[in-house]
Amino acid sequence: MRVVLVTYGSRGDVEPMTGLALQLQALGAKVRVCAPPDLADLLDDVGVPLSPFAWPIRALATGGVPGKTSLADIAADLTAMAYEAVTELAEDCAAVVATGSFPAVAGARSAAEKLHVPYMHASLSPCYLPSPHHPPLRWPGQVIPPEVTGNRELWELNAERMNTMFGETVNAHRASVGLPPVDRLRDHVFTDHPFLAADPVLGPWQETPELAVAHTGAWIRPDERPLPADLEAFLSAGEEPVYVGFGSMPMRGATAQDLSQAVVEAVRTQGRRVLLGSGWADLTLVDDRDDCFVIGEVNQQELFRRVAAVVHHGGAGTTRTAARAGAPQVLVPQVADQPYWAGRVAELGIGTGHDGPTPTAESLSAALKIALAPETAARAAAVAKTIRTDGANRAARLLLDKIAQS
Repeated sequence: MRVVLVTYGSRGDVEPMTGLALQLQALGAKVRVCAPPDLADLLDDVGVPLSPFAWPIRALATGGVPGKTSLADIAADLTAMAYEAVTELAEDCAAVVATGSFPAVAGARSAAEKLHVPYMHASLSPCYLPSPHHPPLRWPGQVIPPEVTGNRELWELNAERMNTMFGETVNAHRASVGLPPVDRLRDHVFTDHPFLAADPVLGPWQETPELAVAHTGAWIRPDERPLPADLEAFLSAGEEPVYVGFGSMPMRGATAQDLSQAVVEAVRTQGRRVLLGSGWADLTLVDDRDDCFVIGEVNQQELFRRVAAVVHHGGAGTTRTAARAGAPQVLVPQVADQPYWAGRVAELGIGTGHDGPTPTAESLSAALKIALAPETAARAAAVAKTIRTDGANRAARLLLDKIAQS
């Protein structure tokens, strides 16, 4: 039995698919993952075969793909490239599961349809799925008519917006491969039976008659790598530091040096040592004091158990990893579902959201004061005990059951 998993996005999109792939393999399925070429190491490390497609995700995120400046051009190419990648791999396979960039998922959906292969969409956040119980995320610059206030009406606007942004592009591609057009593109791509790969405590879902959501819990790739020796030495040399890192997120609004200066000063103001995750924000040392250390990519599942707090961009994976480790959090949301996770962290009392996307020393220090309070640490420790770790296994078993019944 072969299953094709498709994702086009940053590390936060590829890690969950890696977790699902490992569980599927453990249950006897053969798995192939389609993902950006610059994230191949995530799959190589665990022996999951990768079929790279499209551009390196960092190049696209930072404007480094020549000639690709308009959303229409990017969407058209991503749809076509995902379709081609899945078509090459998915003939006679048992299922296609897709998440990540909407145009890429739309291409994967079309390929599965063309090949008559069962298709499942996976959402990594509840806020992406239509529901009368919560409003959709707002698009940057979106103006909502004052008379539109109900969640159902807001989701209708969301569906119309998705059609406007991607409908012509996706339907043109569908026509080119002999598929009929679709009217409600969002619902076609998401389906009425998606997976929700989010922790039930961090990202709860209220049942709705419109969707049969399989809320499995987050898809976690277990990480057993030891921490580097120099990092171990830094951690052992003093009190627990505050970790600051923004992962696969270029932070706009400040230079790397200015941002580094602001976050280091903010942490020092709270009397803590600083651990900087360089990431796409290129955080770096600002002086030669021994209370600050810079790291690259490491095992965050282990690291976050040994820090006083985690300051990050608010990606679903980092939020869950910090919550599972019992580390208080400060989220500095930039785009997409990151404001949702900031809100959830604040609601749960395990940290706070930063006001605005560009932290200053003063604003981040104020947020850290909340995160480092004893009551926040106590609450974070309590919530950590409730975070599920079996989501990928549950999803793999559900998927294989669906395949067996089809």
